[in-house]
Amino acid sequence: MADRPARKAPKAHEARVVRTERITPHMVRVVLGGEGPAALEFGEFTDLYIKLLFPAEGVTYPEPFDMDRIREEFPREQWPATRTYTVRHWDRAHHELTVDFVVHGDEGLAGPWAARAQVGETVHFLGPGGGYAPEPTADWHLLAGDESALPAIAASLEQMPAGAVVHAFVEVAGPEDEQKIVSPDGVEVTWLHRGDRAPGEALAAAVAALEFPEGTVSAFVHGEAACVKELRRQLRVERGIPRERLSISGYWRLGQTDEAWRAVKRDWNAEVEREQETTA
Repeated sequence: MADRPARKAPKAHEARVVRTERITPHMVRVVLGGEGPAALEFGEFTDLYIKLLFPAEGVTYPEPFDMDRIREEFPREQWPATRTYTVRHWDRAHHELTVDFVVHGDEGLAGPWAARAQVGETVHFLGPGGGYAPEPTADWHLLAGDESALPAIAASLEQMPAGAVVHAFVEVAGPEDEQKIVSPDGVEVTWLHRGDRAPGEALAAAVAALEFPEGTVSAFVHGEAACVKELRRQLRVERGIPRERLSISGYWRLGQTDEAWRAVKRDWNAEVEREQETTA
């Protein structure tokens, strides 16, 4: 049998840092522009995301930046690390991408980069991707997540159809991490302050206590994996919401690096789905 040809790497795009802003103590906003974003079409999804590429420490890649060449010429441990981030806003007129980063000091990779990013600095990314937007025919909408899902929840609120019935819950560390979000008809976010509790505990309790309106729901539920597992159980098993009415996934998992979580995420989600399908 002939060897299969190696799968080509997705095309990487280059962007330039246009401006940065610390919008809360734990979130930094970076606006990216340049020819890379200008050449792309980002569509209408409100969970649009890009995969930022961060060079391995001490490694310089040849120009022009080419992922296929990097994979051919560099050992695996020297390939760029990827981090997935939701596009908070796409400015079509100016071809600018706004990306919000959760920052906890020097913890992680992308957060510290965003905190130090300088105007004019370049960064490479893959994408875009996405799969969710508020369903205009739904009777009501449920949006629930933590800081990692806040950009997508905010973008979704801004694109809700007029007159939409929305229950939006966002868990953040404390009141200083709340953000002002402009949404149609003055729909407001219920902010949940984590404090010393485990990530997702307050969020799961708030959704469990919600008196669900009548009719069909369109739900967007994302955040820490253990919390998402519990929310999936609530929605699929206890509430009987069909899978096709849910956009639900763990963006991150407590105690695991991004690489470790991505390595097991697909199998973990499938296992949780099978487990809960048997009791739904």
